[in-house]
This record gives sequence, structure tokens and C-alpha cells, in this order.
Amino acid sequence: MRTFPILLSTVALAAMLSGCATPFPTGAIYTGVTMPSAATAELSTDKKGTAQCISVLGLVAAGDCSIDTAVRDGGITKISHVDFRAKNILGVYGQYTTTVYGE
Repeated sequence: MRTFPILLSTVALAAMLSGCATPFPTGAIYTGVTMPSAATAELSTDKKGTAQCISVLGLVAAGDCSIDTAVRDGGITKISHVDFRAKNILGVYGQYTTTVYGE
């Protein structure tokens, strides 16, 4: 009888420590970070384009948050820099945005 709770606790601990690495800091309850992704030479940042993806329950993810999509959205021909923003609430809903600045 006592074996099952110990086994369940061991499996849960192993899952939490399994090394699910992400390129940005994550919070267990809420994540809201903006991180630089890339930068080039000093260019003006007259234009801005964004691309977005969403995730629901960590089971379904949709959208196109690529740099190429953000470039097209902003009508950008020369990229100055790129920012990446991630929001996640309890692992239930996630929103990921790529923002490209340039000319």
C-alpha cells in the first residue's frame, strides 16, 4: 500500500527535474519575459513587425512566430534587431511574440 505514493512521488519528481530547458527564464505560475534574439549594425528602427504563436495546455500550439513573418508584417527590408516575448499562465495558455525592428 505504501509503495504507490512513494512511486508516484518519485515519478513526479523525476518529471519536474527532467531538464526541460527553454531559451528564456520560466516561472511555475506566470512567465512574462522579453529577451533579445539578434542584432545587427546600427540601423534606424522606423518600422516594426510582429508575428505570434499561442499554446494551449502545452498540448496544442499554433501560429507562425518566425522572423520572416514579422519582417513581412512590418514591411522591413533591413533588420536592426529582434526581440522575443513569452507569456505563459500556469502552463494553460502561452503567447509567444517575435518583434522585428528595422528599415
